[in-house]
Amino acid sequence: MIPQTLTKLQPPAWQSALRDALSDPTELLKMLELEPTVDHLSATRDFPLRVPLGFVSRMRKGDPNDPLLLQVLSRGLELEDTPGFHEDAVGDLDHVRPGGILHKYQGRALLITTGACAVHCRYCFRRHFPYEEQNASRKAWREAVDTLAADDSLEEVILSGGDPLSLSDRRLAELATALDDIPHLKRLRIHTRLPIVLPERVDDGLLAWLGQGRLQRVMVLHANHAQELDDAVHQACLALSDCGVTLLNQSVLLRNINDDAATLANLSERLFECGVMPYYLHLLDRVRGAAHFEVNERDAAQIMQNLASRLSGYLVPRLVRETAGKPYKLPVAW
Repeated sequence: MIPQTLTKLQPPAWQSALRDALSDPTELLKMLELEPTVDHLSATRDFPLRVPLGFVSRMRKGDPNDPLLLQVLSRGLELEDTPGFHEDAVGDLDHVRPGGILHKYQGRALLITTGACAVHCRYCFRRHFPYEEQNASRKAWREAVDTLAADDSLEEVILSGGDPLSLSDRRLAELATALDDIPHLKRLRIHTRLPIVLPERVDDGLLAWLGQGRLQRVMVLHANHAQELDDAVHQACLALSDCGVTLLNQSVLLRNINDDAATLANLSERLFECGVMPYYLHLLDRVRGAAHFEVNERDAAQIMQNLASRLSGYLVPRLVRETAGKPYKLPVAW
């Protein structure tokens, strides 16, 4: 028998998987039977590579154009200085309040809970965000909660990051309980990629605190390609739905990854099988280092027309662009 004192010290499986995530592009490429080059190493100085082994297992060996690989593999293209691409692509820093709060839109505020993620997506709009300075750490949570409690115009709080689910269930449950006690709040929304890239994160500990509390729980996932949604992700999504969480998905339109109607249709169909509603399809946020992922607005409109002809209306995500200074995400006409 394993002594009880030892079992208490054993970390959850998801934390072990997170710890074992790859950070070396050479190791990643060798696992996929691809040849590493200097080009893959250069960009990691600015933005380190990070990808869980379970996500790597969904990539096709020997394929340098695998759509999951292209999302996470560092490349020298990221070091090019492209006009119109900036470090603060969506104007977050103009709206930061004490305690790691971002208040950009009426009725809702976003809480930067951590700078940690399970995966470093190379197109990430917060890849240059100063998390050390703007982060609602445990010490600042009381300040953030007090700020939110004092603003009765708010109905929804969004946990973001980084990825909030990279924090322990104990810390998240503590925060959720404090937010539950704010009477004017109605919803707690969580923006996360962990159930997609690390489905082990959806365990009994997570489901326990998500299934409790007064606030309606909404989780916005982030998947860009149907290949990301394997059986483990499917089961994780069903478990979240079963405990009362409303599941939505937002994707980013990415060149050479999902920039065609057939790929996006497969994604929407697979998401719906998993109990997740397609929600937003974002045009790329123009963050420095990500220009090679951009799909222009004209091509995006044509893709959306083709997508709408393939799918039932409820499976067609809304095409939007986030623009600094605007009071909401702007719909893109197609």
